[in-house]
Amino acid sequence: MTVEKFSYEYEMEYIFSYTAHLEAEPIGPVADGLRINFNFTGGEIIGQNIKGVLGKVGADWLTIRTDGVGILDIRGTITTDDGAKVYLAYNGIMDLGPNGYDAFLNGSEPPAEIQLRGNPHFQVAEPKYEWLNRGFFVNIGKAILSENIVKFDVYRVN
Repeated sequence: MTVEKFSYEYEMEYIFSYTAHLEAEPIGPVADGLRINFNFTGGEIIGQNIKGVLGKVGADWLTIRTDGVGILDIRGTITTDDGAKVYLAYNGIMDLGPNGYDAFLNGSEPPAEIQLRGNPHFQVAEPKYEWLNRGFFVNIGKAILSENIVKFDVYRVN
């Protein structure tokens, strides 16, 4: 069987980078896996057309499935350097390996860096940033749990 690739043109446009500072709040094993909330304690957003800070109200409501895949569920608020409020929400994944669930459950040392992938969505009322409402975005990042931070680059798919 031959698979035909549709050759749609697209471009990944770099938009901004951000660092989120976290504080872990373990909930424990639940029906869907291991629940750990990572509450925001601050963060920075730096890009060509947007700069600001990540508010302290927000978190990643992480679930680590028994197969070692972490399901990201992130929501928070960005305040731009000119005072606009931007709601940020996204889902994503991280792969901790087949033993990731057991390792977290048993308190083993996590990997030094964990790759993260997500699909952020934004809501903003300020006309200057309306372009955030209209884009399809992808996050490429990593978690550095020993430092309680995550770092992401955000791209718009054009």
